Amino acid sequence: MGKVEAARDATVEVTAHPSAAQAGAHDTFKSRAVQIDKDNSRHVHLERTYRGLPVLGGDVIVHSAPNGDLQGTSLTLKKPLEVSVTPKISEKRAVGVASGMFKGVMATTRASLVVDAIAGTPRLAWEVVVDGIAPDQSPCHLHVLVDAQTGETGQSWDTFQKATGTGHGFHVGDVTVDTTDANGSFQLKDPLRGNGETRDANNGRPVGDHPPAGFGSAFTDTDNVWGTGTLNSRDTVAVDAHYGIQATWDYYKNVHGRNGIRDDGVGARSFVHYGVNFGNAGWDDETFSMIYGDGRPGQKPFTGIDVAGHEMSHGVTHATADLNYFGEAGGLNESTSDIFGTLVEFSANNPADTPDYVIGEKIDIRGNGTPLRWMDDPKKDGEGSQTCWTTSTKNLDPHYSSGVGNHFFYLLAVGSGTSQWGSSPTCGGAAAVTGIGNDAAGKIWYRALTSYLTSASTYADARTATIKAATDLYGPTSNQCTAVEKAWTATAVAPTATRCGVTTPPAGNLLVNPGFESGNTGWTATTGVITHASGMAAHSGSFKAWLDGYGTTHTDTLSQSVTIPSGRTATFSFWLYIDSAETTASTQYDKLTVKVGATTLAIYSNLDKSSGYTKKSFDLSPYAGSTITLNFTGTEDASLKTSFVIDDAEVATS
Repeated sequence: MGKVEAARDATVEVTAHPSAAQAGAHDTFKSRAVQIDKDNSRHVHLERTYRGLPVLGGDVIVHSAPNGDLQGTSLTLKKPLEVSVTPKISEKRAVGVASGMFKGVMATTRASLVVDAIAGTPRLAWEVVVDGIAPDQSPCHLHVLVDAQTGETGQSWDTFQKATGTGHGFHVGDVTVDTTDANGSFQLKDPLRGNGETRDANNGRPVGDHPPAGFGSAFTDTDNVWGTGTLNSRDTVAVDAHYGIQATWDYYKNVHGRNGIRDDGVGARSFVHYGVNFGNAGWDDETFSMIYGDGRPGQKPFTGIDVAGHEMSHGVTHATADLNYFGEAGGLNESTSDIFGTLVEFSANNPADTPDYVIGEKIDIRGNGTPLRWMDDPKKDGEGSQTCWTTSTKNLDPHYSSGVGNHFFYLLAVGSGTSQWGSSPTCGGAAAVTGIGNDAAGKIWYRALTSYLTSASTYADARTATIKAATDLYGPTSNQCTAVEKAWTATAVAPTATRCGVTTPPAGNLLVNPGFESGNTGWTATTGVITHASGMAAHSGSFKAWLDGYGTTHTDTLSQSVTIPSGRTATFSFWLYIDSAETTASTQYDKLTVKVGATTLAIYSNLDKSSGYTKKSFDLSPYAGSTITLNFTGTEDASLKTSFVIDDAEVATS
């Protein structure tokens, strides 16, 4: 199964099941990223357009079985869109409004109509982008949403994701770097990692496209020996940056199987000596490049291992969940980069920089030897970072709201209390947390990022996403999944409907999706069995499970596993409608077999055809304390069709 086929199947499933994506008649979808699991389950991230306009916050992840059947979706849109696409405010006026918000040296502007469905009531808006240089010398791509009906400004954000006030000006010491031999003159271009290149910005900072093709100059050397370990050589910080490319690439490749930032085998460019006394570093997704400043007076160059991992992880986020850079999604965006920057540092295990759970510890940003951020207790920075989630988290700068995600990850990896890495509290008197280590914690976060988080996800969504990720990787009753729940609770992010163990069933029914209204979610079925086709009526709602009805030799199956609590009585029931063209009154030509595990509960056939639905019930009390699989198998012979239609199944306990 390839990514092209997975993307095509996901689009087909969304078209067939529009309610699963909150889609209307004017919505179209296009694939932006595809994740295929080892068992060939698929997770396809689709971008939505409405009447031809991009929908901000309308993206959806389609989760499909190995055969392509829909299993579920992840999205933040609450209902189908109904928005006028005729603006009352001109593009010129919108650009003028947005330009007035820009601070710094403005270069270019551009605008396009979009549907803003990020939060609240969806509306038509102009998305205006103002490019230029920010007051701190960093590139700036300021996006401003202007209501196309009223002219009021809405959300604004900068897509150049910089580590404001952070950096790592240490040297990585004596390391091996991969270079390219260009006719006897070596270049800092890594042929093993997508030709990722480190270049000298020559203390320039271009206005407009940042940095444009051909910007800066190549580092070249005749003996393939780079730098001196001191700042007297311009090559020294280039070694740091080039090693950072290598360490980041290798972490994602070796741990997550990711082939570069965009998973396409292409390496990014890094520019050192950017600007004059530029005290920052950053990732620019629009030009797929990194920049590193030499630091303000008293600081050191911003070319550390975890700086590289942090900034390039912004590119990974953009290529996957595409988290917004504002609200709680902005905090998740920044914490994702802190998390993976830290994991890159641990993976590199460089003797010149002992791995730790602090961010920016090498540049001495405050002049007192303290780091920029602490993951064990983010409020230690004294500048507004949050250790515990609050209702105001969404209003903070992403570098401060990221504290909630950083604290969660530290608790998940290391645990609460005192350790060699720090002292981590729990919020609101929550129970102590025992860590599960970097490897499991990192894999859970990566899985959540690439398979479940969407652009407008909140911390509550992240709790759900990481529980799903832990369940996928380690099982619903695993210590890893339980640790995820405890770590979120210890950061004051409240429980959601998704829990470890058995997914919380609605109204006492232990079955997931008992009426099939969410498509294949919770069920394993032959392609086409779960349907809202009009040929057979559902018992309730629109969907039902329709086995057979072909009039040819055919077999359909439907199943779901369920855990019966210990010490409880349990009843399994469903509504069954049998319609048959068979005329015999004595021979079972077509059959529906109902089993629990290998035990047959009942066999129905063409002889049991009826004019409507009848309810069937069975006692499952003997299976209390066990996980069982309920199976329906429909078999049809070579002629005269029989349809077995099942709806509104239930496993009720008392």
